[in-house]
Amino acid sequence: MSYIIQGDTGDWEVVIGLEVHAQIVSNSKLFSGASTEFGGESNDHVSLVDAAMPGMLPVLNEHCVEQAVRTGLGLKAHINLYSVFERKNYFYADLPQGYQISQFAHPIVGAGTVILDMPDGSTRPIGIERLHMEQDAGKSMHDQDPKRSFIDLNRSGVALMEIVSDPDMRSPEEAGIYVRKLRSIVRYLGTCDGNMEQGSMRADVNVSVRKVGETDLRTRCEIKNVNSVRFVMQAIEVEAQRQVEIWESGGEVHQETRLFDPAKSETRAMRSKEFAHDYRYFPDPDLLPVKLSAEYVDAIAATLPELPDEKKNRFMTDYSLSAYDAGVLVVDQDTAAYFEDVVRSPEKGKTRDAKLAANWVISNLFGALNALGKSVTDSPVSSQQLGQLLDLMADDTISGRIAKDVFEIMIETSRDPADIVEEKGLTQITDTGAIEAAVDDVIANSPEQVQEFKDGNERIAGWFVGQVMKATQGKANPGMVNQLLKEKLKS
Repeated sequence: MSYIIQGDTGDWEVVIGLEVHAQIVSNSKLFSGASTEFGGESNDHVSLVDAAMPGMLPVLNEHCVEQAVRTGLGLKAHINLYSVFERKNYFYADLPQGYQISQFAHPIVGAGTVILDMPDGSTRPIGIERLHMEQDAGKSMHDQDPKRSFIDLNRSGVALMEIVSDPDMRSPEEAGIYVRKLRSIVRYLGTCDGNMEQGSMRADVNVSVRKVGETDLRTRCEIKNVNSVRFVMQAIEVEAQRQVEIWESGGEVHQETRLFDPAKSETRAMRSKEFAHDYRYFPDPDLLPVKLSAEYVDAIAATLPELPDEKKNRFMTDYSLSAYDAGVLVVDQDTAAYFEDVVRSPEKGKTRDAKLAANWVISNLFGALNALGKSVTDSPVSSQQLGQLLDLMADDTISGRIAKDVFEIMIETSRDPADIVEEKGLTQITDTGAIEAAVDDVIANSPEQVQEFKDGNERIAGWFVGQVMKATQGKANPGMVNQLLKEKLKS
């Protein structure tokens, strides 16, 4: 998916790498027993360790290690059996220790791959450089008092996975697809809830530009803490354009950390970009190296669920779905399960029409849920009810057109489709005599249109079908209507 910026001196391409911070799903923090629950009063979930009180020692949360390994396996990445926690030294008011416990030289997870599902049905691999664990900082609040800032340490010490990609993405769209795919994977795994609006998943976006055809990378800038997919894409567009203008004016882009302001659609300098030596990394003397066994990793691997890529391939194989339809259905685990429930017929050994089921889930159900602001787990129409609606179409009880009307009532009332059809008298007319009478009546009252058809305008046959369906209040079997019209108009 190419994204070319046209400049006065030629065409430019953007080079993108992402560092995604994903909060590990865990009841307690990385090095303390304090709660990780979101919300609550400021400084409610803070232990003496999180507040960096003198003499307090960190104790590694084993569950967080397991979650990081689980994520690495889901990313098809190499799991390092030896990893080390180090101190990353810098000062922020909301970093009580004066350093962050992170991993640098020896991360817990090495190289892996994320497969992007592109809109045209193709796939594109994006390299993962590493995944390391680290503790989160607290939060500075500047809007509580006109003269003072306050510190909330509820997030201090919360366990994060920093997932670092290779600079493999070449457009804002690819970056957006990447973040969505990563979010889908960690949600399937149960290792991060992916709620960007709550800050449990956020991205640092690394952007550089270069002339089309160049192979060397130019200087990059990092845009910190972008908290939505839409803002990730917007920030890339804005920053790439800014850098092109600098290079084309004879200037030079300096490596620095920037912030994205969506209200003004601009990035602003935050600080000069630090290098590793600026942080004075060294192994944390209070924490032993993490040594894992191959058996430990294998045991975690045995518990992995079917992940999006595998599920997509199975949907394409078992249900003959297109790559696009299968890709849409597997983004969310609950949606995939809903679809499979719809396909599963109550008759033993039988399945419903999977392509029709996919169309109804993707088009009709998604459309209705979006309008209501609901997710598939809150759907007013259950998977069993939607399956029953497909059965009513399959046995010619109702037409596809009537099914759409019934579905609207189901969305409003959550009632079973059979009850709605019976109450409203919507059963499809399949009696040949009744349909033939309606066809004869329409033909007799449409001499001009009949002549048009006989003069060679066969497309007008659709008009006749519409008239017959209107006359029968949409209840006539469309196949029978088409067949009878074809026979009578050509006679």
